[in-house]
Amino acid sequence: MADDARVGILGYGIGGRIFHAPLVAATPGLVPAVLVTANPDRAAQARAEHPEAEVVPDADALFARAGDLDLIVVTTPNRTHVPLALRAIEAGIPVVVDKPFAPTAAEAQQVVDAAKAKGVGLTVFQNRRWDSDFRTVGKVLDSGRLGEVFRFESRYDRWVPKIKDNWREFGDPAEAGGLLYDLGAHIVDQALQLFGPVTQVYAEVDRRRPGVQVDDDVFVALHHANGVRSHLWSSALAGTRNPRFRVLGDQATFTKYGLDVQEPQIKAGLRPGDDGWGVEPESDAGRLGVHDGTDRTEAVPTETGCYEAFYAQIRDALRGEADFPVDPASAVEALRVIEAAHRSGAEGRVITLGG
Repeated sequence: MADDARVGILGYGIGGRIFHAPLVAATPGLVPAVLVTANPDRAAQARAEHPEAEVVPDADALFARAGDLDLIVVTTPNRTHVPLALRAIEAGIPVVVDKPFAPTAAEAQQVVDAAKAKGVGLTVFQNRRWDSDFRTVGKVLDSGRLGEVFRFESRYDRWVPKIKDNWREFGDPAEAGGLLYDLGAHIVDQALQLFGPVTQVYAEVDRRRPGVQVDDDVFVALHHANGVRSHLWSSALAGTRNPRFRVLGDQATFTKYGLDVQEPQIKAGLRPGDDGWGVEPESDAGRLGVHDGTDRTEAVPTETGCYEAFYAQIRDALRGEADFPVDPASAVEALRVIEAAHRSGAEGRVITLGG
């Protein structure tokens, strides 16, 4: 591919405006060519922020230009992910689907099968695999200093005491709303990436805020096939700063506070390559506590976050020089776990997953 790959982005809400369009624009070899939004204010913002792109009001207008596009990004409300991804595949255009991939694992598998049958590239935007804190956990695990790991703890919390008028808060199951599908799609994916397949799922899935239609306070316990247990929390009512990660091994324990800074940096106008991009404050460095009887801890420098790596690999995949960055089969598996967690929460029991 000699020229820049032209990217069409379906949606200019938080996903399109904060993540996809800025990251595409910052990636050499990619250019945002068509942006889709029906909202007049967002359309004006899109034109101001990406004057090189054409802004159109709906998916039909984008697909009318499909012959001029090399990649389509689906970052619309969750209920539309599957039909829009299938439409891109039918047009023969590689597609990025935002998380959660689909409202159900069965629908996600349908998209995977369609892409395979058509020979079209497909990937899922699991951007938090490139978070600074998660990359640091991976580095600590690779060092072997923890010894035999037996428990992984992950918290991704927010303070959102008032219900928002947003599809993420709507109760219709087709919307795939609630925390398990929103933040849970990240923390479940991260646990699976670190420790592999899950055999058992137990969850407490609650609605805490008055009038809320979806889960807003969740705990999920996973038993991985390798014996590790993952304990995952997410709440819309967490008013204190809790550990983001804690990993327990028989030789040491790693604890990490603070959250990756790339999302707030993009909101503030920073982009990949700018000074400080992806760099967390030194005060948020994790601590490694070594079990040698001395209560000794040492700081572990935080890795640099690099969301730009996702779209750089997309560019290379479009050129035939790399695989797409996230295997969609892994997103299907994460949805199976999320569905099991919802079932566990409803039935109050452990759910066993088939091998």
